[in-house]
Amino acid sequence: MKNNVLYLLTLVFMLSFFANAQRGVRIAYIDTEYILENVPEYQEATAQLDDKAQKWKNEIQSKLTAVEQKRKDLSNEKALLTKELVDEREEDITFEENEILDYQQKRFGPNGDLFIQKRQLMQPIQDQIFAAVQDMAEGRKYDFIFDKSSDAVMLFSAKQFDVSEQVLRSITRTSKRKQATTKAERKAAEEEELIPEINEELEAREKALEEKKAERESAVEKRRQEILAAREAKKKEAEARRQKVLEDREKAKQAKLDARDSTSGPPGAPGGANAEASEAGAKTEAAATKTKAELIEENRQKKLAEREARKKALEERKKQILEERQKAKDSINNNN
Repeated sequence: MKNNVLYLLTLVFMLSFFANAQRGVRIAYIDTEYILENVPEYQEATAQLDDKAQKWKNEIQSKLTAVEQKRKDLSNEKALLTKELVDEREEDITFEENEILDYQQKRFGPNGDLFIQKRQLMQPIQDQIFAAVQDMAEGRKYDFIFDKSSDAVMLFSAKQFDVSEQVLRSITRTSKRKQATTKAERKAAEEEELIPEINEELEAREKALEEKKAERESAVEKRRQEILAAREAKKKEAEARRQKVLEDREKAKQAKLDARDSTSGPPGAPGGANAEASEAGAKTEAAATKTKAELIEENRQKKLAEREARKKALEERKKQILEERQKAKDSINNNN
């Protein structure tokens, strides 16, 4: 049977290939088992049917156990009963056994209740699947759509040709439209797109653009880090130069003081001791003339001057940082 099906499929493929050589043959497949596993209504009905079948099995097993017990009891009592009574009871047991077998056939036979209810359960879902497949085949110009779960065995199936998910979504949307109670819900369900077209070429282009964007952002970030590192290096270099200038200035100042002290002569020399004595006396006299309030005010003015100098230095530093940041931003924009 399968060989005949494969032969017919091969023949159809060949004919379709020659007839549609210009545009190519469009093929897809579905997995009915996957679709059924994801339809909630089918799963609920299947669970109810399984519960019912289990009850039937338990009922049959209970009756068979009772019949078997009667057969054992008869075997134990045969010696005490007449042949007529034994035959009569064996006939009753056989009759009950046949009734149980008939009941089992009625429930689980080829045309039994379980088979009929399964077929009734499957028929609406199969009709929905068939309708969705028909709409998809017409809308997307498919030449063949196979069922992966059927006897037409697939030795290989590429994932891009699997339209099971689209069929399942179509069934779900149809169910939503049927369950819609308000006019707004029905309109929203009708306007909802049935099956979105998957454009692999567009997705590839979008992916390439995303990768280029990520590379560009990475390059910009790298450039920004390099600029920040260069700025930090320049800042350290300027700080080192400033420190060196201050040290040189301090050394020069100290050298001038040493030179002035050497020209004024040693403390024991004429004029030297008198100069030092007069200077010390002037300082002592000035300190004596200053009151406590004057000293406090002098200290306060000194602190205000230092605070104003620090504030001015901070403003200059802030202005310099803003200028360097603007230059870095302009450099990044020019590089882009």
